Amino acid sequence: MVDVLSQNEIDALLAALSSGEMDAEELRKEESQKKIRSYDFKRAVRFSKDHIRSLTRIHENFARYLTTYFSAQLRTFVQINVVQVEQLPYDEFIRSIPKMTILNIFEAEPLEGRMVLEVHPNVAYAMVDRLLGGTGIAPSKISALTEIETMVMERIFSRAFDSLQEAWKTIIDISPRLEALETNPQFMQIVSPNETIALISLSTKIGDTTGMINLCIPHVVIEPIMSRLSVHHWFVSQKKSRAPEEIETLRQRVNKAKLPLIAELGNSQITIREFLGLSVGDVITLDKKVEEGLSIRVGDKLKFMGSPGAVKDRLAIQIDEIVSEGVEEFDE
Repeated sequence: MVDVLSQNEIDALLAALSSGEMDAEELRKEESQKKIRSYDFKRAVRFSKDHIRSLTRIHENFARYLTTYFSAQLRTFVQINVVQVEQLPYDEFIRSIPKMTILNIFEAEPLEGRMVLEVHPNVAYAMVDRLLGGTGIAPSKISALTEIETMVMERIFSRAFDSLQEAWKTIIDISPRLEALETNPQFMQIVSPNETIALISLSTKIGDTTGMINLCIPHVVIEPIMSRLSVHHWFVSQKKSRAPEEIETLRQRVNKAKLPLIAELGNSQITIREFLGLSVGDVITLDKKVEEGLSIRVGDKLKFMGSPGAVKDRLAIQIDEIVSEGVEEFDE
């Protein structure tokens, strides 16, 4: 954290510099020296800022898909937004969540390892209450799940993973599958305590009930595809590839497109008076000699050079030269 000087401290510093008590050159030397920063090996930095930005974009889509899914299932107003994406040790994540919560442990092939979707009890119980005919209000006291509540939660959250699959489609095709549903975080050990995880926090509002949904993704799980989370890969993957049928249709349409083919005998400039005075038999002098080739244009582009002639009593032109692509005409 940067210390902010008060106005009195600033005045005292300026006065010391003016009186010679402090040397500006010494201050510059101290500033130029290498600063040592402590590094906590328990909080190893495994995700770059680039990775965090990509994870944020992916799970912003995930939040939109979840909003649509839960709104349809619960038939009430649901709003889900990404609040924060951060990296921290797995042990710190376990200590930060309630002792009694809803933990959806799942796998996502072809990724190896387990991940966790943690749902705050207020949100989870509001969903169950709504699905069982209630108004969607969480109970004031959280108790152990009954068998019916467990089955309801497993069903609704297992289908919610379809939204995660859709959100990750631009990076990798995954098949999330709910493995277990736990309520005590102390019994859930998916990675070692010091393993770095990416924690995606989603603020959730169901009617008047609010709470958090946290997605825990261990670094070791997505390490094989970390290169795909770069900005370059992200934008390349956004380019849509055309299907072969679409390409063939486009080719057929281009082949049928009509363009004017114009053979220019030459150019000439005359006045309006001369133009109005033209009559049958008059001769207009062009800027090209008889032995020079004619310019043949496709549309407004010069493509060929040719010679005039006749075929079966019809005017014709023979192509003598193909103008190289990219050649530009310049007026002399």
